[in-house]
Amino acid sequence: MILDPLPLTPDRGLPGPLLTEITALYASNREFHALSGDFPDPDDIRPEQVAQELATPHAEVLLGRGEGCLTGIAVTLSRHPDPADPDPWIGLLMVDARLHGRGHGRRLAARVEDRLRAGGHDAVLHNNPKALAFWTALGYAPIGHRADHRLGRPCAVLRKRLTDGGPS
Repeated sequence: MILDPLPLTPDRGLPGPLLTEITALYASNREFHALSGDFPDPDDIRPEQVAQELATPHAEVLLGRGEGCLTGIAVTLSRHPDPADPDPWIGLLMVDARLHGRGHGRRLAARVEDRLRAGGHDAVLHNNPKALAFWTALGYAPIGHRADHRLGRPCAVLRKRLTDGGPS
């Protein structure tokens, strides 16, 4: 899997064909979006909504490519709103639903961890209940529960110490 930062146009927009490709990936995950509530209609996710979603300040959007296509997307936040937490957060890791069960999520998570580790960080994420088994299998351990900052939804907060590969 190749992991690349999202390329933006000079006006900080997304090239049209790439936005179409990312929108298709988002739309393939209807169940996730119905659970998250991030889009008004999980059956009708539009390019302008995805572009707005990806315009999060202090976020790095990473695209995972393999098998000749966009296989997944990860969004890391450079800092959490709580100044006591110095580590970046994995805000989103999503694999095209047509490719679920083929190891793309594990490979994408490993590449994101490599980037964070190279920066000397641990990884922290907010999690949805269905994904808990995925993240704990990768070595993340729950450290608390909080409401998410945007919609106030209950979330488990997980951390993985990347310097030794184990949970903190």
